Amino acid sequence: MTKKLLYKTTRSFLVLAVIILLVSAPIFYFTSHFLFIYETDEVLIFHKEDFVKNSKKDGFSEADIATWNTYNRSSNIVPDTGVKKDSIFSNNHFDSIAMEVEPFRELWAPIEINGKKYTYTEQSNMVEMEGMVISVAVMFLLVIAFLMIGIIWLSKRSAAKLWAPFYDTLDQIQNFELDKNTPPQFTETNIEEFSRLNKSLDRLIEKNVAIYKNQREFVENAAHELQTPLALFQTKIDSLSQMDISEQQSQVLALLQNDVVRLNRLNKKLLLLSRIENDSYFETEKIVLNDYLQKHFEFFTEQASAKNIAVIAEYHQTIAVQSNAILLDVLVNNLFLNAIRHNVENGKIFVTIANNSLSFANSAQGTALDDERLFNRFAKINPSGKGNGLGLAIVKKVVELNRWTIAYGFSNNLHIFTVKF
Repeated sequence: MTKKLLYKTTRSFLVLAVIILLVSAPIFYFTSHFLFIYETDEVLIFHKEDFVKNSKKDGFSEADIATWNTYNRSSNIVPDTGVKKDSIFSNNHFDSIAMEVEPFRELWAPIEINGKKYTYTEQSNMVEMEGMVISVAVMFLLVIAFLMIGIIWLSKRSAAKLWAPFYDTLDQIQNFELDKNTPPQFTETNIEEFSRLNKSLDRLIEKNVAIYKNQREFVENAAHELQTPLALFQTKIDSLSQMDISEQQSQVLALLQNDVVRLNRLNKKLLLLSRIENDSYFETEKIVLNDYLQKHFEFFTEQASAKNIAVIAEYHQTIAVQSNAILLDVLVNNLFLNAIRHNVENGKIFVTIANNSLSFANSAQGTALDDERLFNRFAKINPSGKGNGLGLAIVKKVVELNRWTIAYGFSNNLHIFTVKF
C-alpha cells in the first residue's frame, strides 16, 4: 500500500519525537533528582560549617546543647558516635507532623565543643524535593509535548506548502496524454530542485511530442504514398491474369493476389489508425446499437459460415451510444472478425448486449491470452500462432476516443471481449 511522501516524512519525525521524549523524560527526572540531592547535601554541609564557625565565635558551651536541640527540629548535637568525617546518606524517618514515614537526607559530622567531641546531625526532608522534581518533570513533559505538536503541525503545514509545486507537477504529468495537443503548464517555483525537475520534464515532453508527431505524420504519409504503387501492382496482376499463362504461373499470381489484398488491408488500417489519432472522426450521432447489429447480422453470419461458426445474438437491453458511425462500424467489425479469426472449426460466437455493455465471446482451445500485450500493434501472443495485426489496436483507439472501456476475459474455453459504454 502506497502512502504520501508528507505522511512518511511526518511519521518519521513523529517517531523520532516520541523516542526523544521517552528517552529525555527519565533522563531529565534522574538528572533533576541528582542535582536536588547535590544541592541539599551542599546546604547540609554549609549549615554544619556555619554552626562550627558561629559556635567558636559566640562561645557555644555544653550547656547550650540542650537549648539548641530543643529549638532546632532538623539539627541536633549528640554525644560522639565515632564518626571520623562528614557522612551524608538517605534515610526514612517517621514525621510527627505529617504522621507518616518520609524520606530524609541526613548529615552526621564530627565536631568539637570546648575540646570535647560531639556529632552534629541534621536532616532535610526530601518529600518537597520529590514533589518539586515531579512537578518540574511534568511541566517539562508538557512543554516538550506542546513543542513537538507545534513543530509537527508547523512542519506539516510548511512541507505541504513547499511540496505544492511537486504535487502540481505530478497531477499534470498523470493527466498528460501524448496524443493530445495540450502540454502541461508547470507552476513557477523558486525551489531549485523543483524548478530543475519542471524544466527537465518540459524538455522531455517537448522532445517526445515532436517525435510522436513526426511518427504519426510518417505513418499517414507512408500509407497515402503506398496506395498508388499498390493500385498499379493490382492492375498489373489483373492484366497478367487475363493472359495465356500456365497453371503454375496462375498459382503464383493467385499468391501475389493474396499478398496484394493483405497489403491493401494493412495500408487501409494504418491510414485509419492515423486518422483516428488525428481526431479526424469528430462528428458524432446517436446510434442504437441493437438496430445496428441487427442490420448487419446477416453479413456477420455469412462471414462466420466459411468456418462453420454459429453466431448467437442475445440482446437483454437496448443501448444507444453517441459516436461516429464510421468508428462504431470499425469497432464492431474488428471485434467480430477477431472472433472469427481466433475461433475453431464448428465453433460459436456469442454477441451479447447487457449491463450497458457489448461483448463478443468466441470458442477457443488453450488458455487465456496475455491481456497486457493483447491490444498492442502486431503483438504475437502465441509464438506458434498469428499476430494480432492492427485490428485490436484500432479497437483500443476507438474505445479510448469515445471514452469507453474494453476488457478481456477467458472463461469456459471462451475468449470474451467486453466494451463498457
